[in-house]
Amino acid sequence: SYQRLVGRLIYLSHSRPDITFAISMVSQYMHDPHSTYLEAVYRILRYLKSALGRGILFSKHGHWRVDCFTDADWAGCPDDRWSTSGYCTFVRGNLISSRSKKQSVVARSSAEAEFRAMAHDICEHLRVRSLLQDLGLPTDPPMRLYCNNNSAINIVHNPVQHDRTKHIAIDRHFIKEQMEVGVICIPIVQSGPQLADIFTKGLGFKIFSPIVSKSGMSNIYA
Repeated sequence: SYQRLVGRLIYLSHSRPDITFAISMVSQYMHDPHSTYLEAVYRILRYLKSALGRGILFSKHGHWRVDCFTDADWAGCPDDRWSTSGYCTFVRGNLISSRSKKQSVVARSSAEAEFRAMAHDICEHLRVRSLLQDLGLPTDPPMRLYCNNNSAINIVHNPVQHDRTKHIAIDRHFIKEQMEVGVICIPIVQSGPQLADIFTKGLGFKIFSPIVSKSGMSNIYA
């Protein structure tokens, strides 16, 4: 019953980005659910019941610009200290894709976590760009990738390779190559208007009380 309920919520999260992070957290325990996690799912349902009518609104903005916001929560998981990457992609000012997913390795700094999130987000950029080209739709280059981490942006623009960045050299060269050919640009954005923030951590208001993780820590929020 836990798996069926979370599966339905995963399907719903495609049109309700505000619950994406919460669903990504409870879906990590699909094969070992406990009553605490089931109560968290019930609280998500109570939030949805109290917030009917929210969703994605598509409207015309008069341009074909592709914008994307990327963010990462460094070492946010208390079980394995993996970081959570999140991004959302806009075409003509309308949200068409979003994702919240744990990274596959442990990042040793917040800049590294943001840098890996940027690399995954650029792959999504290229997929959207290819899709628009197949449909014969124009785009306004370059595509904008908004990031709020100055260190990660400086790594991209720095032509010198340091020992501290050798382990992310592949991602660095991939991002730099896309910038040099004019596919993307990476403007800085403040933490306030960073729209991808809701995909990496709990909302500003706590939808439900803390979930106790396997390690006994209680800092997982929806």
